[in-house]
Amino acid sequence: MLPKKLQDKINGRIQDNSLRSLGLSKNLIDFSSNDYLGFSTSKIIFKNASEILKKHRLEINGATGSRLLTGNHSLYQETESDIASFHQAEAALIFTSGYDANIGFFGSIPQRGDIIFYDALCHASIRDGISMSHAKAYKFTHNDLGNLEKRLRQAQSDNNHPPERVDNRAKDQNIYIVTESVFSMDGDQPDLKALATLCKKNHAYLIIDEAHALGVLGNHGEGLVQALEIEDQVFARIVTFGKGLGCHGAAILGSKELKQYLLNFARSFIYTTGLPPHSIATVKAAYLALEKDTRLRKQLKSNISILQRCIVELALTFHFIPSHSAIHSCVVGGNSRTKDISEILQKAGFDVKPIVSPTVPKGQERLRICLHSYNTKEEIQDLLTLIKKNL
Repeated sequence: MLPKKLQDKINGRIQDNSLRSLGLSKNLIDFSSNDYLGFSTSKIIFKNASEILKKHRLEINGATGSRLLTGNHSLYQETESDIASFHQAEAALIFTSGYDANIGFFGSIPQRGDIIFYDALCHASIRDGISMSHAKAYKFTHNDLGNLEKRLRQAQSDNNHPPERVDNRAKDQNIYIVTESVFSMDGDQPDLKALATLCKKNHAYLIIDEAHALGVLGNHGEGLVQALEIEDQVFARIVTFGKGLGCHGAAILGSKELKQYLLNFARSFIYTTGLPPHSIATVKAAYLALEKDTRLRKQLKSNISILQRCIVELALTFHFIPSHSAIHSCVVGGNSRTKDISEILQKAGFDVKPIVSPTVPKGQERLRICLHSYNTKEEIQDLLTLIKKNL
């Protein structure tokens, strides 16, 4: 039996029709996964990863321990060097997941007396990492640089003592600003160039989570930061491999000094078993595929354009959050109604998941549509037509 307090929380989820459960794949047309380029099923990447393991004579199933103990090997270092070069960064440090990368970074970098400003729609892993920090943290309105600038002025002022005034009298106080290049639920993007300028003006350190941009944006899928050529203005980037690269793990990109610091103080790096060699080989092979073949990314871009045209032609613009990424959200409203439409879509063969509160705010419950390079024009058109029929 669960303690009553815990059972009450479960009962609350049941009452709100928001109880989560695990499901199995139903072999439906994929409009749900984050495997934007189909890399997770790429036979070429699988074969190349196997060849990489053979080259390094790595015939083991696990890392055997933390990378600081027994879990490190030359393939790790070679792959980190390749990742840093691909992203035009000084250094890269691989973590076991994007969640671990974010809690490791934000739990160790901002110090007592520092300030963190984060976008209101930042991912749970960022907010969880911030909660582990001793710095003061304040959210700003989603993609609203005017609101952020107002909060920055407030933080730097010793006058008027507003309710959320931040004490900046400490001479060594640092300001960190964090956002995502593509937001996981809305699929939209901030004005990163303007944000970088704002950070420079205010001597703030900029951190960008590129989880949903890797593989999708840029000439070779490098992400939005490189597409805008502002990598020199960003203190740290977090890239994850479980989405556009179709594998597992993550890396933090930055200076050699930042890597050295994280090696010594990021607890989610220090106190966990490293990724097994076959995971690292797959990451390396996936990056090679990004660099050599732009065909899949171009097809994904074409599919995004097809969906955008369908939204307009079917007069669905009011329901969709504007997005130029692979993520498109059709706001329905209400947990039950959103789940009902998702069930209709799945019965018709389309794997479209409902995103319900509390994952998103009440009233913003939605159908989250993820596009892939392997979706066809007909599939996209048929899906949107069925959504239109049932809204």
